[in-house]
Amino acid sequence: MADTFEPLIIALCCNWCSYAGADFAGVSRLAYPPQVRIIRTMCAGRIHPKFILHAFEQGAGQVLVSGCHPPGDCHYVSGNLRAKERVEKLWPKLAELGIDPSRLRLAWISATEGRAFQQVIQEMAAALEGV
Repeated sequence: MADTFEPLIIALCCNWCSYAGADFAGVSRLAYPPQVRIIRTMCAGRIHPKFILHAFEQGAGQVLVSGCHPPGDCHYVSGNLRAKERVEKLWPKLAELGIDPSRLRLAWISATEGRAFQQVIQEMAAALEGV
C-alpha cells in the first residue's frame, strides 16, 4: 500500500492564549481535524517569517499564526501587533513565490476560546480539501 501525501496545518500558537485555547478545545472534547500540528511559541510576535517559509518548503498545506486576543492586549505588551505586521508583510512575498497567500492565516484566540480554535482549524482543513 503506497503512502499518500496529506498536507498538514502547522499552527504556531502563543503560549499564553492560543495554545491554551487549543488545549481548552481538547479538554472540552471539541473535535477538530487531525492534520493539525500545534507548535507552542512563547509569543506570536517571536515567529520569524523564515519559520513560516520553512513550513511551506517542507510541504505544509497551511500555516496558522495565532496570538493573544484581542490585538494590542498581549502578555508581552505588543507581540501580537508585531505578529500581525510580520504576517501582513509576508502575504505579498508568498504570492511572489507562487504560494497562495490565503494558505497563511492569522487568528487571535484567547485561552477560553476553544470553540474558536476548533472553528479556525476546521475552516483551514476544509480549504485543504480543495488542494
